[in-house]
Amino acid sequence: MSEYGVLTLCATPIGNLEDMTYRGVRLLKEADFIAAEDTRHTKKLLNHFEIHTKLISYHEHNKMEKGLELISLLKEGKNIVLVTDAGTPGISDPGEDLVRLAIEESITVTSAPGAVAGITALIISGQSTRRFVFEGFLPSNKKEKLEVLERLKEETRTIIMYEAPHRLIKTLKSLYEALGDRGITITKELTKKHEMAFKTTIEGALARYEEEEPRGEYVLVIQGKDFKELQEEAKQEWTSLSIEEHMQHYLNQGMDEKSAMKVVAKDRGVGKREIYAYLHK
Repeated sequence: MSEYGVLTLCATPIGNLEDMTYRGVRLLKEADFIAAEDTRHTKKLLNHFEIHTKLISYHEHNKMEKGLELISLLKEGKNIVLVTDAGTPGISDPGEDLVRLAIEESITVTSAPGAVAGITALIISGQSTRRFVFEGFLPSNKKEKLEVLERLKEETRTIIMYEAPHRLIKTLKSLYEALGDRGITITKELTKKHEMAFKTTIEGALARYEEEEPRGEYVLVIQGKDFKELQEEAKQEWTSLSIEEHMQHYLNQGMDEKSAMKVVAKDRGVGKREIYAYLHK
């Protein structure tokens, strides 16, 4: 086990080459092999930093075969650095599959951190950064996409998504139908000269891109559902029941009358005495 090589996930710039870390350059130079999503794309990066390490193609369409080949090399003691086209490997790409294989074989996995498009977009979005959830790309399968959107309806955390230009308008329409007119920040060209972070609403974004052809890769940062709105909806749902029905709901769960009254009062946003007075009038 100690003779095994190390798999390192190395972040690369998402646009600006100056964001490449010193450590990342050193690791790429010292590695026995570099596993790359698109070897032609990565070759440009390597040429810029005068790195001559041998490249191995590893992407979504060959990950089963190449994954086993890379694991075999690691078990022979070779050190491999995994990169994606841009940003941090293992997020919305087949890197996660290679990591899983390596861990199953007791191979050490580490990372050389750096740029992540989703986090870069979030911190300049003007949306809440305290709690957030990463959704990546919406599924292309219609049924799966509807299921994801249905779950996101009640999401109170800020939502981060990736989207390609040819699907942007369709995705914005799907988001509008599912979530309503939430706040959203549309970002693209992150870290580049023409970086853009457009804070608007989903309806406002639709209006813009129905007039302007989407170009470039986008990161969408979407406002979560307002927590107070969620509480109000829950309250309205409970008040559709009579107080007797509401009480019975908790009594059926094994609660005693006193505890049930307390929870019913909380659900309905009233005092416990009000529930008691109603039930004992």
